[in-house]
Amino acid sequence: MKKLFYSLSIVVLLASCTGNDDPEVIIEPPVDTVLEGTISTDRTLTQDKIWEISGRVIVANGAKLTIEPGTIIKAYAGTGTQASALIIARGAKIDAQGTASAPIIFTSSADNVTIGQTTGTNLSENDRGLWGGLIILGYAPGSFKGDVTEVQIEGVPATDTNGLFGGDDAADNSGILKYISIRHGGAELSPDNEINGLTLGAVGSGTVIDNIEVVANVDDGIEFFGGSVNASNLVVWSAGDDGLDIDQAYSGTITNSVVILGTASDHALEIDGPEGSLEGQFTIDGLTLIGNETTERGEYADYRSSAMGTTKNVLAYGFKADSDVELDNDGVAANYTAGKLSFTNWQIVLPEGVSTSASIFADKSDVGSTFGADAATFSSDVTSSSKTTGADMSGFTWTMADIKNALE
Repeated sequence: MKKLFYSLSIVVLLASCTGNDDPEVIIEPPVDTVLEGTISTDRTLTQDKIWEISGRVIVANGAKLTIEPGTIIKAYAGTGTQASALIIARGAKIDAQGTASAPIIFTSSADNVTIGQTTGTNLSENDRGLWGGLIILGYAPGSFKGDVTEVQIEGVPATDTNGLFGGDDAADNSGILKYISIRHGGAELSPDNEINGLTLGAVGSGTVIDNIEVVANVDDGIEFFGGSVNASNLVVWSAGDDGLDIDQAYSGTITNSVVILGTASDHALEIDGPEGSLEGQFTIDGLTLIGNETTERGEYADYRSSAMGTTKNVLAYGFKADSDVELDNDGVAANYTAGKLSFTNWQIVLPEGVSTSASIFADKSDVGSTFGADAATFSSDVTSSSKTTGADMSGFTWTMADIKNALE
């Protein structure tokens, strides 16, 4: 049953010349705050109500969803393919511009955060999978198997064509996301098929992605499938799989970002390359990786399947002695040798038992490369007080991660 929140407006009219002194009471129609099905016309979510997502909600081609600063959107769990998620389809737009003092929060209906607050008290970074996530799809190019121009995003059933992404418009505009916190998502649709906190499928460079936080997602925090959108000031905390994930020739730039591993996290970075003949190179510039020493899981980064791009100005600390940065197959090792994959200025606060930063970088392919030897030139050992690179943390005070001291 839908939950309705009622707004009562009382308008007092001046007495007319007839001498009628009785005020006229006008009752506005109720506002339904439950989002369901397809949104096909422009709609605005206001900060004075808590909005709820029930099932798979699609903002369809031609429609725009505007979300006011400070708005809280809570999602029911749902089950299987009906897990609650918000999907901005190709040709649709989202205009969600929070602020540092009034971020927009996507969370679970189980979260007790309420209007005017930025965090609740009953859920932590270990409460995952309580709803789906936010998916934005565009018409930018991606590199797909068979050189097709469009494919279905993971997490959306193949029967729903609103899940298609890809095209030929690198400058495609899906809208604006600023100061957004996405929490406690990643519901499983089927075995090993979960939704990321924020999924960006072939999103174009006309889209703005800035100051985004993902906390406690079952799968990856933020995943880029192709596309050319630039993203800045990202925080991923305690993802159940990888922090930042790149696939299908994503060709944008990610700047000033942080990944904080939790007890269930796998890799801080998982980087894949093109699946078709179209090539594209990403750039990651200004990144802090914070590990977890209390669990067997938790690696710095895994570069796989013909990954190509640049990762530079990275600070990493808090990892286990056996954690590594690896090239894990022949395709990615060949790209490193060819100069299509590069690393610059990695600073490592060494785990106990590790003697040099270079030993953290490993080529596990069969063809081999000079990756391990070269690490002595692009990485260095630092202490917490001598670091000179990584993300600028000063802009993250608005995040749940900072409020809960995960960024210390």
